[in-house]
Amino acid sequence: MNTATRSTGRSLWVATRALLLFTVVLGIGYTLLITAVGQLAFPAQANGSLVRNAEGEVVGSSLIGQNFTAADGEPLPEYFQPRPSAAGDGYDGGASSGSNWGPENEDLIAAIEERKAQIAEFNGVSPDEIPADAVTASSSGLDPHISPQYAQLQVQRVSDARGLTVDQVQGILDEHAQGRDLGYLGEPTVNVVELNLALDQLED
Repeated sequence: MNTATRSTGRSLWVATRALLLFTVVLGIGYTLLITAVGQLAFPAQANGSLVRNAEGEVVGSSLIGQNFTAADGEPLPEYFQPRPSAAGDGYDGGASSGSNWGPENEDLIAAIEERKAQIAEFNGVSPDEIPADAVTASSSGLDPHISPQYAQLQVQRVSDARGLTVDQVQGILDEHAQGRDLGYLGEPTVNVVELNLALDQLED
């Protein structure tokens, strides 16, 4: 066996050992370490930020919105309604996307006007009171948050449908209002999934 062949064989053996070592350390060891840290330090987040009802049943995730509609697709008046979703048939985690329609797209303009009329009638408010997030989808189609303005105009309708006082519903809403991140990033929001769950638990 000549020197060149021995050198090539040695290099291949070194490369193979390095591959095996880094596969074990980075592919397995690092993955197990990060998984362990996540489970110990942030178990809720590591497991999908799941939310449960009073019986302990998983009813969703605080990171993914839901449609609160009847079997025929009509919105349920006893629930705060989320913003529209362009993900599949609505809030489909396997089809996250926006509509990709520009602000001058005729279909988007028509959809906005239709949604605005429907929301105004459903909540008994003027179309001029309806904020932008109530009639437009998020870029992911999965955002569970709405603006405090959109939540606020739904308070009367939800309280009437549930037989609760406006103050009771307003109190739950105030508890679930979230300010800007770090006090200055983004906009104030309300998580619709968590808000509706809190309303259901209030009545249980």
